[in-house]
Amino acid sequence: MPDILTLYHGSSGIIETPEFGNGNPRNDYGFGFYCTENIELAKEWACFSRNGGFVNIYQINTSNLSVLELLPPAYNLVQWLAILVNNRIFDVSSPIASEARDYITEHFLPDINIYDTIKGYRADDSYFTFAADFLSNTISLKQLGRAMTFGSLGEQFVIKSQKAFTLLEYLKNEPVDGKVYFDKRQRRDKDAREQYLKRERNSARSSDDIFMIDIIREEMKCDDPRLQ
Repeated sequence: MPDILTLYHGSSGIIETPEFGNGNPRNDYGFGFYCTENIELAKEWACFSRNGGFVNIYQINTSNLSVLELLPPAYNLVQWLAILVNNRIFDVSSPIASEARDYITEHFLPDINIYDTIKGYRADDSYFTFAADFLSNTISLKQLGRAMTFGSLGEQFVIKSQKAFTLLEYLKNEPVDGKVYFDKRQRRDKDAREQYLKRERNSARSSDDIFMIDIIREEMKCDDPRLQ
C-alpha cells in the first residue's frame, strides 16, 4: 500500500474538517471517519436519496501511522464478523445466533483500537444480511466468502485515531448527481442480493462446508487453518 493515499468520503454535505470523536459508534468499526479509495463507490455512498450529495476528497500520509488491513490472508472472515458483531446491532434472538455472538467476540475479536486506521470490507445492507445469515447458521463460511464478492461493494478506509485525523488533508469536493448515483447504489445492492439468493442461500452444501455451529462445537480459534 502506498504511503500517500487519496481518500473519498461520500456525504450529504461538505466536510472540510472531520472531527475526531464524532460519528456513529454503531458503524462497522465503531467511531471513525469512513472513506474509500474508490471515488465511484464514494459517489454512491453519498446518495441516500435522489437529492444527491458530495464527494469530499482528502489526502493522507500513512508512513507514520499504524494501518490494520482486515483482509485475507492476515485475517479471516470470522474475525471481521466478530468486529461487526461487537459494533453493530444484530438480531440474536435465536439461541445459535446468541451463542455465536458470544463465542466469536471472545475468541476472534481483534483489538482494533490500537490502530490509527483500518482498511477492510464494508458491511452495506446486503453484506450485513449475508453476515447475519452465517451467524444464525443459515449459510456456511465458504458461502459467506463467495457472497462477499457479490455486487463488488468494495473496501473502506477508516480514520480512527486523533493522530490520523490531524494528518487528513482536505483537498476539495465534487457534487454528486443523485438521479444517477442513487439508482446505481440501489442496483448494486439489488444485484448482490439476487446473486446471493440464487447462488448461495438456497444452494446445496458441500461435505466440507464449515458452519457457525461447527466452529462452536469444535472450539475453533482464529488461527485454525480450516478458516482461512
